Amino acid sequence: MPGDEPCNEHEWVLLTYKLPPNPARHRVAIWRKLKSLGGVYLQNGVCVLPKTDEHVRRTRVIVKDIERVGGDAILMETVTLSRSEELKLIDRFAAARDEAYIEFISRCDDFEAEIAKERAAGKFIYAEVEENEEDLAKLRTWFQKITTLDFFGAPRRAEAEDRLQRCAVILDDYAWEVFEAEDGGRQASNKRAE
Repeated sequence: MPGDEPCNEHEWVLLTYKLPPNPARHRVAIWRKLKSLGGVYLQNGVCVLPKTDEHVRRTRVIVKDIERVGGDAILMETVTLSRSEELKLIDRFAAARDEAYIEFISRCDDFEAEIAKERAAGKFIYAEVEENEEDLAKLRTWFQKITTLDFFGAPRRAEAEDRLQRCAVILDDYAWEVFEAEDGGRQASNKRAE
């Protein structure tokens, strides 16, 4: 059957684990650590990552964390059995990153709406530009975190990148409007003083 031929294109780190039911904070802590690496859960207690030296090293530390709180873990390095299975796995990684990109794009919508609201209200002051510059910096940091975990180039990545660039352009345009409003106000004050 096409797509079911043996596949060794990617190697994977597979972690299976069990934790005591209480306290729940241990389960949450392990889940967060694995998610922060970009791990995808195949089911409860079974997480997979592309095999890299960093992933192997960090999952070994997580195994020790699991054992320290009374849990049990097995860490394996593996390959998928067929190309079709590997593609399913890659699709799961892409879907997980696309969820993050969709949320990111939503925040870009919020950023753009905030600047539109300030324009509509006539809020052309430097403090607003500074606040929006901080928000844009946060968006850039967040985008970088998502792309770091985007191991296989999720479909929504280009859209998210375009939206981030659009946010930067909108902020630049708004900043120029603020500069013109502030400078225009000073020039008018100076003329009245003469």
